Amino acid sequence: MWVVTVFEKSSVRIFKFTKKEEATKILLGYKGSAILSYTN
Repeated sequence: MWVVTVFEKSSVRIFKFTKKEEATKILLGYKGSAILSYTN
C-alpha cells in the first residue's frame, strides 16, 4: 500500500493508494508539505 502523508498547520492527513502511479500523481499536484511512503 502506498501512503501520502500531508502536513497542514495543525493536522496531518493520510491518503492510501494501491498503485504507486495514483499516489505519485496526488503528491505531485500538492503544493504544501507531503511525503510518499510504502507499507505492507
